Amino acid sequence: MEFKHRLENQIVLIEPVGNLIGEQDGIPLIDICNEYFSKDINKFLVDMKELRHINSSGLGVLITLLTRSRKSGGDVVLANLPANIQNLLLITKLNSIFKIANSLEEGKNMF
Repeated sequence: MEFKHRLENQIVLIEPVGNLIGEQDGIPLIDICNEYFSKDINKFLVDMKELRHINSSGLGVLITLLTRSRKSGGDVVLANLPANIQNLLLITKLNSIFKIANSLEEGKNMF
């Protein structure tokens, strides 16, 4: 998996591309997020439009990010979910835990 990240108005925009299907895929993402946490930045907007597949390990990465964010007073918003990932979140009931936005603009307004 590849991803881009940038800071906009104290919100970290993360754009993963490809598959988030193993712990090895998630380690670089968690490392980057840890750098932001060390700077007291704890709001993350994940644009999932280019994410093709995610499995339980990938969901674990997102849950880790969510837990750390909320413990530090922040949050995680998932935006632009492909249908297959939206269905997975529905089946696992994680759609009731994560904030989900239809667009980046909507996601930014959820913080």
